[in-house]
Amino acid sequence: MDFPERFSNLPPYAFPRLRALLDSHEPGGDVVHMTIGEPKHEFPAWVTETIVEHAAEFNSYPPNDGSPALRAAISGWLDRRYGVSVDPETGVMALNGTREGLYNAAMALCPETKNGQRPVVLIPNPFYQVYMIAAISVGAEPVFLPATAATGHLPDFGALPEEVLNRTAIAYVCSPANPQGAVASRDYWADLIGLAEKYDFRIFADECYSEIYRDAPPPGALSVARDIGADPERVTVFHSLSKRSNLPGLRSGFVASGPQSIARIKTLRAYSGAPLPGPLQAAAARVWADEAHVEENRALYQEKYRIADAVFADVQGYQGPEAGFFLWLPVDDGEAAALKVWTQTGVRVLPGAYLAREVDGQNPGKGYVRVAMVAPKDELQRGLITLRDCLYG
Repeated sequence: MDFPERFSNLPPYAFPRLRALLDSHEPGGDVVHMTIGEPKHEFPAWVTETIVEHAAEFNSYPPNDGSPALRAAISGWLDRRYGVSVDPETGVMALNGTREGLYNAAMALCPETKNGQRPVVLIPNPFYQVYMIAAISVGAEPVFLPATAATGHLPDFGALPEEVLNRTAIAYVCSPANPQGAVASRDYWADLIGLAEKYDFRIFADECYSEIYRDAPPPGALSVARDIGADPERVTVFHSLSKRSNLPGLRSGFVASGPQSIARIKTLRAYSGAPLPGPLQAAAARVWADEAHVEENRALYQEKYRIADAVFADVQGYQGPEAGFFLWLPVDDGEAAALKVWTQTGVRVLPGAYLAREVDGQNPGKGYVRVAMVAPKDELQRGLITLRDCLYG
């Protein structure tokens, strides 16, 4: 039996690779999980109450594109957060988690050719792995751009040769960045949008960590695009309740873009998608409309930033994140560091190389480990001190 070759060269996913690296070894102490970005702060109690109140809707097929109430709540949030007016009928669609949207938007919007050639999808390196799978699935060439300390941990799109830009169909950007926590400034967005206008490609802005930050709210790609008068179809943004509201299990996010793009994404959803169940849509609508719990959540992470900054204050090369909830810690070799800290202390972290691809013999994640700051505050502090003493003591 034949199988497709397009996925034949994929490395194992990050977490199976981590299990293969660590699980044959005994932990060196009480296990502290700091690998997966799964929020653990409490979500509002009324989320469960809302789901129960709407439980009868489990007896009906849910609206494919999101209920009117949910789409209105999303549009209202975009207006309050970014000052952008988006038509809830034509400008947004609810997602069953943003990973679905980041994948299916490429399926719906990436052309088969660009200027008569195989299209290119630009991907920051390191990156959220769905970007690469989406590019491969649509037959595009993934081009990985280093997002390193030298580039401010964001890709330098302007350094690309014209030959690549002329073939570019989509550029994925994550801001705040996973794993580095870097934030794209308004000038960064404006320069990228200008480049996209010049070379006629789309920007897929993954803004899932936008509500977890130190000081100023990260700028949004939609508002910058509006301010510079870009084509409304130029930018497609993705947001989630997973991090903002500590609801990764709710699987609620959304995509927003110009009406032509959203119409094509909706058409694909009608044929192949899996909409969010009705009771969960009802809960999501209420969550998008509430900011009090988001402010409380953000304050907890800001306290964790202060803890991390204090613990690693004397570590050469440490840079606290501008936003998000990961530490991107410099080490000589991420795999060796993760194995060492596991076998000597029981703290479990992720080698940075597992989030990146080797290009021209270089993996920009090799010299890092990613640490998720999702554990309760006291447990997090103990884990970080243990990690520091093991790796930098």
